[in-house]
Amino acid sequence: MNYTELSSAIQAYTENTETDFVANIPVFVTQAEQRIYNSVQFPSIRRNVTGSMTTNNKYLQCPLDFLSVFSLAVINASGEYEYLLNKDVNFIRQAYPQPTDTGIPRYYALFGPRSDDAAELTFILGPTPDAGYSSELHYYFYPPSISVAPFTSWLGDNFDTVLLYGALVEAYTYMKGETDMMALYNGKYQEALALAKRLGDGLERGDAYRDGQTKLRVTT
Repeated sequence: MNYTELSSAIQAYTENTETDFVANIPVFVTQAEQRIYNSVQFPSIRRNVTGSMTTNNKYLQCPLDFLSVFSLAVINASGEYEYLLNKDVNFIRQAYPQPTDTGIPRYYALFGPRSDDAAELTFILGPTPDAGYSSELHYYFYPPSISVAPFTSWLGDNFDTVLLYGALVEAYTYMKGETDMMALYNGKYQEALALAKRLGDGLERGDAYRDGQTKLRVTT
């Protein structure tokens, strides 16, 4: 389902083609996408980037579209990946109180906004890097909405049911619709979300070799 099909379906389900309503459909869709992405950890909302840890600089900048960490690794001089442990800022400050406490980083914490740009977050590392190391960050982000060019998305292509009913809940909230219809749309959304979680938080995290095949109990 692309955005044109999704928009047409929303208008058909709600029987609403008013100009203001149609103009707000991108808002309904974006809100629904955010709710879904914060409920299910699809691999499609995860990406990785490489970066550089600077000698004697205990801070590492986050990507602009960063939401949360999946993993952070430092690549040592032998090319081996060493995964850092997530800690509180307080732990790192106490364990490595001086900037001269250097070595290959073992820990990291989400430090907060940069002083020169409140929109950009940074990590604090412990200990302070004693050399220039490469790093690899896997993190969660919001993929581009289906409501912007090229008007397609992984969610629209692979699980449009949850996207449609999620957008209908937002649309019907905007319309201040009848309670029974709102309950119906929300129920359908919850059903679709449960199936999406089965995929994103279940099937995509295992296989038959490791987890065995799903089996239903047979009664006689």
